[in-house]
Amino acid sequence: MEMPKPDAMVLRQKAKLVAELSNILPADAIISDLAETRAYECDALTAYRCPPMLAVLPETTQQVADVLRICHANNVPVVPRGAGTSLAGGALPTADCVILGVARMNDVLETDYDNRIIRVQTGRTNLSVTGAVEDEEFFYAPDPSSQLACAIAGNIAMNSGGAHCLKYGVTTNNLMGVTMVLMDGSIVEIGGEHLDAGGLDLLGVICGSEGQLGVVTEATLRILHKPEGARPVLIGFDSNEVAGVCVSDIIKSGILPVAIEFMDRPCIRACEAFAKAGYPDCEALLIVEVEGSPAEIDEQLSRIVEIAERHSPVDLREAKDADQAGRIWLGRKAAFGAMGQINDYMCLDGTIPVSTLPDVLRRIGELSREYGLDVANVFHAGDGNMHPLILFDANQEGQLETCEALGAEILKLCVEVGGCLTGEHGVGVEKRDLMLHQYSADDLEAQLRIKDVFDPKWLLNPAKVFPLSVTATRRNA
Repeated sequence: MEMPKPDAMVLRQKAKLVAELSNILPADAIISDLAETRAYECDALTAYRCPPMLAVLPETTQQVADVLRICHANNVPVVPRGAGTSLAGGALPTADCVILGVARMNDVLETDYDNRIIRVQTGRTNLSVTGAVEDEEFFYAPDPSSQLACAIAGNIAMNSGGAHCLKYGVTTNNLMGVTMVLMDGSIVEIGGEHLDAGGLDLLGVICGSEGQLGVVTEATLRILHKPEGARPVLIGFDSNEVAGVCVSDIIKSGILPVAIEFMDRPCIRACEAFAKAGYPDCEALLIVEVEGSPAEIDEQLSRIVEIAERHSPVDLREAKDADQAGRIWLGRKAAFGAMGQINDYMCLDGTIPVSTLPDVLRRIGELSREYGLDVANVFHAGDGNMHPLILFDANQEGQLETCEALGAEILKLCVEVGGCLTGEHGVGVEKRDLMLHQYSADDLEAQLRIKDVFDPKWLLNPAKVFPLSVTATRRNA
């Protein structure tokens, strides 16, 4: 497909920027060729694409500061980018922007096992943080499905979670401090080497701010000692609603599993065909994992099995060894890749109170039939973070729009039952127009004023998070 040609003003701006950036960055860190910038034209929300004016790949905090200072002086928008795994369009460029990628910033800067912390550059991938400390029997708890590829920068921007967040929390519960560069090039340190630093909770503002307030270049993360052991149980049911009630009963019992994962029939079938994990042919499947000493594991699993048996499961398998445990998790870990083999899909991430799970699953089924698109459900059931996968054909005219409309109804449903629009993917461009469904005008104004303080020119990550109708007068006001 022929690429659109930039207008003369953008070309002049681009030439000026390249000349100035060449004074602070090596030549291979500036990507200005139109064909090469297409590598940055979208993130994992591939339905929307736009090549940026140019992309830069700094290696140090000071280089990031210098890039932002130059862009600020030239009133050029900047879109921070980690690994580009955002499912909400969080790193989608605009045609007049500079993509600032942190992929080359991947060093471990400090490891302190006595105080259980690690300080890293934020281009480091999630899984490689654990890789840096696992020889000492430590690990980093947040584990998004994309942890092999996703960067700590994006995890902080979207407050990412993962399968084990029920026990260990999401990124904000494991983030202790950051080095962040503001749009004018100022470098600030927030938080530190201990939880709950004194003063304003600015770290809580930064985590989940989706690149709206600054570019986080370094992070101090909490690392934990590996548990003595862990073991899952697989439970199959003949209906989604019954599986949802079982989840609610497990949580109400006071047991705290490390993970409770849910899969429905469409997802089970796709995962089984893809991974051949030996899953049962049933309507809904739960994977519940506990950890601790052997005695603790046995006691917790016996209580979970007792609860499950009250709901007449069609299959119940308790892992007896590491191989069986691996097979139980095999299909779940492959779920998104498996679904991608059979259909285009849009992955949502609304959250709900666990007690509403049976009703929400039933309503999602009704909406699926109303819109004529299948929905496969796979999600972190323990904390109510849902991941409905809406299946559609991107090559069939109108199906993307129908998919988006169905997705909006599902997310509105989440809000209406007491949940929220996003649990870990972020708002990005995907949900920005739904923000008015969750927040009042006064609520949004409070958020906009925080943005005004950190980024008065509104140059960071434009056209994300906030409805365009609300922010139309903000930039360069």
